[in-house]
Amino acid sequence: MALDPARSLARVLGGMGALHFLAPEPFDKIVPRQLPGRARAYTYASGVAELAVAAALACPRTRRAGGLAAAGLVAAVFPANVQMAYDWRHRPKPLKALAYGRLPLQVPLLAWALLAARQGAREQAALPAPGSTGSGPRG
Repeated sequence: MALDPARSLARVLGGMGALHFLAPEPFDKIVPRQLPGRARAYTYASGVAELAVAAALACPRTRRAGGLAAAGLVAAVFPANVQMAYDWRHRPKPLKALAYGRLPLQVPLLAWALLAARQGAREQAALPAPGSTGSGPRG
């Protein structure tokens, strides 16, 4: 079975998005303190964004946009990962390594999102146009 970048990323983002609502406290703690307002509002907003991007990645017609949105989301939450690394700089070495290790992992995550966007573009090109008679590749 071939790897399906879009669907696998949709599962990861969907799970993480749900965690923002089921266990929001860890996410609250990494919201950069410079942001105005309550950390919980940012936690919930990022959870909604992750769930919306996951839904877009799951649907072939919106998969390309979902992949591009996932790439933007990875970039948007990077400051929270930097905040976590800064906050954990005095923790025991394993925890510090975890916090610092998250930073370079954003690069393959970004590549994964762009791969999903390319997958979506290929799939979109193969889909019949909305309202067509279905005489295309799937018809």
